[in-house]
Amino acid sequence: MIAPTLARPRSGRSERRRVPPAVAAMVAALVAITLIPLGYVIATTITTGWATASALIFRPRVGELLRNTVSLVAVTVPICMALGVGAAWIVERTTVFGHRYWAPILAAPLAVPAFVNSYAWVSVIPSLHGLWSGVLIATLSYFPLVALPVAATLRRLDPGVEESANALGAGPYRVFFRIVVPQLRLPILGGGLLIGLHMLAEYGAFAMLRFDTFTTAIFEQFQSTFNGAAGSMLASVLVLCCLILLVTEAAARGSARYARLGSGAPRRPDRIRLRWSAVPAALGLVALTVAALGVPLWTIVRWLRVGGAEVWRTDTLWPALTQTLVFGVLGAAVTTALAFPVAWIAVRRPGVFSRIVEGCNYVTSSLPGIVTALALITVTIRYANPLYQTVIVVITAYVLMFLPRALVSLRSGLAQVPVGLEEASAALGHSQVSTFVRVTLRLTAPAAAAGAALVFMAVVTELTATLLLAPNGTRTLSTRFWSLTSELDYAAAAPYALTMILLALPMTYLLLRRSQKAAGL
Repeated sequence: MIAPTLARPRSGRSERRRVPPAVAAMVAALVAITLIPLGYVIATTITTGWATASALIFRPRVGELLRNTVSLVAVTVPICMALGVGAAWIVERTTVFGHRYWAPILAAPLAVPAFVNSYAWVSVIPSLHGLWSGVLIATLSYFPLVALPVAATLRRLDPGVEESANALGAGPYRVFFRIVVPQLRLPILGGGLLIGLHMLAEYGAFAMLRFDTFTTAIFEQFQSTFNGAAGSMLASVLVLCCLILLVTEAAARGSARYARLGSGAPRRPDRIRLRWSAVPAALGLVALTVAALGVPLWTIVRWLRVGGAEVWRTDTLWPALTQTLVFGVLGAAVTTALAFPVAWIAVRRPGVFSRIVEGCNYVTSSLPGIVTALALITVTIRYANPLYQTVIVVITAYVLMFLPRALVSLRSGLAQVPVGLEEASAALGHSQVSTFVRVTLRLTAPAAAAGAALVFMAVVTELTATLLLAPNGTRTLSTRFWSLTSELDYAAAAPYALTMILLALPMTYLLLRRSQKAAGL
């Protein structure tokens, strides 16, 4: 009588830990699709043969592209880190004039796509090109990726440590560099990684600046020889650069703990009163805002005034807006739906399988969009020709590129859903599907909406994969903007740039609010 009683709970725990077969099959299929871009690079490298591959890789042109790309990342990332940390610290920790309003202003440049930033600055300075021009545009476009997480972390830091250092005689600069900055290591490195990956994937901004990187060279190679071996070898080098960047960030992150231990109530630190530096700090924030946000908006307005009412051609603008909204809504809905089983396994069934699934998604999303597009083009032409240049392939590319944006939000939302509520629903006789709809989905709806909004913003401003994969006749806001700027018709391109920014601004504000909510504000 005792043995069966002891065995029953153990069996229950095993049953709860087991991943449902339908969920496991769905996630396994998603992982298989996720591995297509990486598999494409490996397969093309193998089929090309070592002799041909080495001849295509070890040539002066590749060396030039590697030098340009590495220089761009090596110069821009530290500048963005310093700029993001400095701006976030001034806004969150000092009495700078208008500090209550600077947080949304610093987040707003995320709504301006990098290729729109290039369009604006090239309009102002037509001779702008080369490495330092690329550094300028990338810095102004991507520094909020460091400033936002650093600001959120600064709001959560325990001020007691800094106050103790002050009591021991440490000055404000020593406290900042020895106490505050080490605690910002994770958001600084994470933001730097995102910036580096964005630069490796960016095409439009650097093509407009006439600065050659691997992505611009691959796109040009694709246009001239479609799926030639030279472009595939450039893609393999670009993928290797992405993987090196991921490994470097993981190694630099280390395994140190940053959580606060001990008792005490969380509170906001006292703001540092600025004296002689109040004016320079405020002027620095104003200058940064003007360069990152003022120049693009002023340029767009100027071109709209030059073009007059004729540039607002509803016969082309409205179809582009409609197709962009369709792609954005479909991409956000499908990506968020597919992120649910991955997030559920990661939160409810953590283990080796969940880590493999998450790792595959993050690695694939870190690959440049042009590599993902080339992989899907090759696979559909060879093995699924009816799908070539269809909306299905475009949405698949968006899923592969942007799934982690929905996954991060869903993971945090699912982690806050009490398991006991799901078990109570099952005990009352509801099926797993009914429990998911009645309990899990309802409680994770805010997190799912936030993740979908982030994916929507990414799809609206995506250029490279859409250019390569969209069906003939498709004109989104980004592709229509790119077509007009390629013809140097900057006035006609202005309405499309403005519409993209207006669509992205609410999503940027949502990103800011989520970071503030995570900090308890």
